[in-house]
Amino acid sequence: MALFRFSSDERDLVERLKNAAEPLPDPSEEAFAAAFDRFGDAKVVLLGEASHGTSEFYRARAAITRRLVERHGFTILAVESDWPDAAFLDRYVRDGADEPFPAEAFTRFPRWMWRNEEVVDLLAWLKQWNGGQAPEARVEVRGLDVYSLGHSMQAVLDYLDGVDRDAAQTARERFGCLSPWFAAPERYGREVAFGRKHPCEDKVAEILHDLLGQRMAYGERDGESFFDAAQNARIVRAAEQYYRIMYRGAVESWNLRDRHMFDTLQRLLEHRGPEAKAVVWAHNSHIGNAAATGMGWEGEFNIGELCRKAYRDDVVLVGFSTDRGTVAAASDWDGPMEIKRVRPAREDSHEALFRAAGHPRALTVLRGEGRRELSEALAEPRLERAIGVIYRPETERQSHYFEAVLPEQFDAMVWFEETRAVTALPGGEPADHAGAEAFPSGL
Repeated sequence: MALFRFSSDERDLVERLKNAAEPLPDPSEEAFAAAFDRFGDAKVVLLGEASHGTSEFYRARAAITRRLVERHGFTILAVESDWPDAAFLDRYVRDGADEPFPAEAFTRFPRWMWRNEEVVDLLAWLKQWNGGQAPEARVEVRGLDVYSLGHSMQAVLDYLDGVDRDAAQTARERFGCLSPWFAAPERYGREVAFGRKHPCEDKVAEILHDLLGQRMAYGERDGESFFDAAQNARIVRAAEQYYRIMYRGAVESWNLRDRHMFDTLQRLLEHRGPEAKAVVWAHNSHIGNAAATGMGWEGEFNIGELCRKAYRDDVVLVGFSTDRGTVAAASDWDGPMEIKRVRPAREDSHEALFRAAGHPRALTVLRGEGRRELSEALAEPRLERAIGVIYRPETERQSHYFEAVLPEQFDAMVWFEETRAVTALPGGEPADHAGAEAFPSGL
């Protein structure tokens, strides 16, 4: 981009970014991941992505995750995925299952978000790594999301069938309140919203209460199985609330979802022990501090903001961004995956500044020692692009840009000037329902 299009202050900012950025090699080279050793002392490292379908973001996060596992003792990988689906990945990397993606895994749109070659490569490495570790030291893969109402209900019943048939029968009777909407929970929310259905909130809360009341008796038999069942019961409670309130507005449902992600992360860390350290994979809109964005100014918070408040200097928020290339995305919710051309970023965006700085790949630390002048120069809000599982370039300004103060949003930014789409894997038959749309645009 020609610098004459910028104001003098912007040209100065581009020069600061150019000097502050650390050029990076390809993620396949060891020196790429080594640049992130500086974050190895953190308790939680959150790794974002500016889209749900960009290969470089997945490959970069995989390289960083491997480094944090190998060199810095991280043992939890928590991802923006449903808990029951991520359980298949966990069984593959920790328990020796034959494959990470059986036919029943990741059947809900968007299947390419996890069923792709980039994820398989990381899972194969984690499986090999765990093979050389004692069971208690192995890396686990867990899902943070809230959408798995039906599958989590079934998981609770399957667990209770094995440990307490009377409790299982009671749970079935209580879950009966939700059973007509097992496959289409968004319809349950609509029926409640229009007064045609009494909420099932009390019923699902009673199931969780009773299950937790048997923590000692059930947990003595198999603590891991109990932990999994309890989390699925919590998901049922959260999902019932999510689908019930989603028709009241995006802010309330978004906040419930990210609060659930944060609470799940905290339980994982607590379950693993006081020395536990976690890597989180989620979209930039979840892992950047929402208080520094247009989302936060409208009342939304996210897992990044909650982690910042809880862990302060023991958390690192790393954003990922690009200017142009291709991306795997759909045009509409539950539509087919397409390989779409990503337009060059708007000139009034953060991405335009990084593009003008001229580095093909770079790590820019935005906060901390020696970064005061850079942070002050970036203190004004600018546009930032967010592509979820839906990309509509024809309405890109309205659909995919929001304002953010970058050094308050992220501790560091990983930049790729040009990127390409993930390589999706075949398989994963579509579920028999579309599911509810994530807010604000498939993020």
